[in-house]
This record gives sequence, C-alpha cells and structure tokens, in this order.
Amino acid sequence: MSSNAAQGARARARIEVTAAIKEEARRQLAAEGAAKLSLRAVARELGMVSSALYRYFPSRDDLLTALIIDAYDSLGERAEAAHAAVAGADPVQRWVAVCEAVRGWAQAHPHEYALIYGTPVPGYSAPQATVPAASRVGLLLIGIVRDAHRSQVLEVPLLTDELVPEAVRMAGDFAHDLPPGAVAALVAAWAQLFGLVSFELFGQFNRMVEEREPFFRHAVTRLAQGVGLRQVC
Repeated sequence: MSSNAAQGARARARIEVTAAIKEEARRQLAAEGAAKLSLRAVARELGMVSSALYRYFPSRDDLLTALIIDAYDSLGERAEAAHAAVAGADPVQRWVAVCEAVRGWAQAHPHEYALIYGTPVPGYSAPQATVPAASRVGLLLIGIVRDAHRSQVLEVPLLTDELVPEAVRMAGDFAHDLPPGAVAALVAAWAQLFGLVSFELFGQFNRMVEEREPFFRHAVTRLAQGVGLRQVC
C-alpha cells in the first residue's frame, strides 16, 4: 500500500470512529442527559479502552463541544433549507418558514435541542468555537429584517429612552446596518421563538395549548410583526 493510500485509510478510519463515538454519546444523552455523559461509558459501550478514545476527544468537554456544534449545524442546515425554499416570498413568510423549521428540528431531535437550549451542563462552558454554528439561525432572521430595511418596507419599532443606549450597543455589536429599534426587537423575538419551542417541547403547554401548529404559526407571525416586518402585497 502506498503512503498516500495508507494515510487515506487512516483518515477514513478516524472519521468512522469519531462518528461512532458521537453517535454513542448522543444515545447516552437521550438515556441519561448531558450532565451524566462519560467518556469511560462511551468507550465501554464501543468496546474501546479509555486511552484510545482520548486520542479522539481529550476530555468530556471536548466531546460535548463537538456534539453542540453538530446540533447547531444540523439546526442551521434545516433552517437554511427552509428559507431557501421560500426565498422569493415576502419577509413574513420567510420569517415564519425559518421559525417553523426550528420547531420541526426540535421535535425531531429533542435531546440535541435540550443540549443546546435546555439546562446548562454543570461545569461546562461553551467555547468560542461554538459561536459560528450557534449563529446560523440568528443570521437568517437578521438577514430577513435587513432585506426588508433595504427595500424600505421595514416599520422600525420605537424604543423607550432608557433602552436606546443598549439598543445602539447591540446594533453596533452584530447588526450595525440596522436601526437600533429593529435590533432590540430582534433580540426579544429570538428569545421568544426559543421560549415557544421550549415550552412545547418540555411540556409547559400541556393542558394549555392543544392546537400547537396554528398557535405557533400565529405566535411567530406576531413576532415578525413585532420586529417591523409586514406582508408585501
């Protein structure tokens, strides 16, 4: 076997083992929760010695970070695909499509959703490396508002005097080309979107909201209106 072929085989083997480790870790997340994730337990289930697994993930936190990035990327891909499917629609329809994709992904991947939007894992602090993946849905929503602003169809929400400095700071940090009032409303809508998804997924809507899909669509449409988006006739 040539040197290049050997290197290729080793690279493929590493990818396969890494995928198996993450798959077993996801199974343990579903069964035990993120706080009880253990590299030793993962190694045992895969028939590996712990020292071998450490060559792939030096610590539990490294494995958690990989799982978190995978979850954010999976969610982002789902949202981006939904947005691409309605790219020519008006801003409200695009916004609702992204929000419904978030809800659909969460329902299909409840344990991964809980990992990224549920109870924080004791002793774990997500590193900067998770930020690009975590930003994908937010950037989609910002892009929808930005397009409406550039097309002069955004009704910029008003701000109270006490909120103006904070809204200006937030706009400067991550959406400097948008009016501060729109940025403040976006942050609030972002929190409310995941609050709606979490309430449904974690059971807070039980015996309260029965027709979940129309309720969600109505709620996120109101969120779109709250950031200044309007349906374009």
